[in-house]
Amino acid sequence: MAWFTYFVYSPLATTVLGGLLAVSFVVGFGLRRREGHSVRCSAYGALGGVLDKSMVGF
Repeated sequence: MAWFTYFVYSPLATTVLGGLLAVSFVVGFGLRRREGHSVRCSAYGALGGVLDKSMVGF
């Protein structure tokens, strides 16, 4: 997806897309840590949440 947005739109679009995914990961990680999950569980859960949300349109 990053390759597609880089060449079709612009590097700025790729940066914005990457930033949204990074913010989504950080927020998911923080919410899971606040609920008392371990660091490992929070990282895996946040990654799964980002992948889940990024594949909604597919």
